[in-house]
Amino acid sequence: MRSPQPLKLENTLRTHRIDLDLDEPRYEEAMKYLCMIYFSEKNLDALSQREYDALVAEALAYDEVLRKSGHYVVSNALQSVKNATSLRIEAGKVSITDGPFAETKEQLGGYILIDAKDLDEAIQLASKIPSARLGCVELRPIKDLTA
Repeated sequence: MRSPQPLKLENTLRTHRIDLDLDEPRYEEAMKYLCMIYFSEKNLDALSQREYDALVAEALAYDEVLRKSGHYVVSNALQSVKNATSLRIEAGKVSITDGPFAETKEQLGGYILIDAKDLDEAIQLASKIPSARLGCVELRPIKDLTA
């Protein structure tokens, strides 16, 4: 299968080349990191259909690279923040609000849960997430509550 070409968006992308050896599966002990992908939905909505399709193809191809190298755990894109529901419990009462908790410039658009030996490797892996070029990726180590 041929890899899709990197997405090119005028004045919105900064690309960095980081070489990783992702060809060999990993068998060592690893930590889990959640890569939360934030971007402005306005930037996503501004993409042409061709640009959007190229971004999706590139993201799915990178998921496969992570799978083959043993770093992939799970990933999902999220629907628009317009479809969000916020829930709060105050004084034992549930309060539900349509939309996100707060108005922000960037919204959580998706996530990838990865296995990485340390934060440095997690940063290297996250830096290649295609949709990160539309915003940013927040990395958070997973806390094991059973340990």
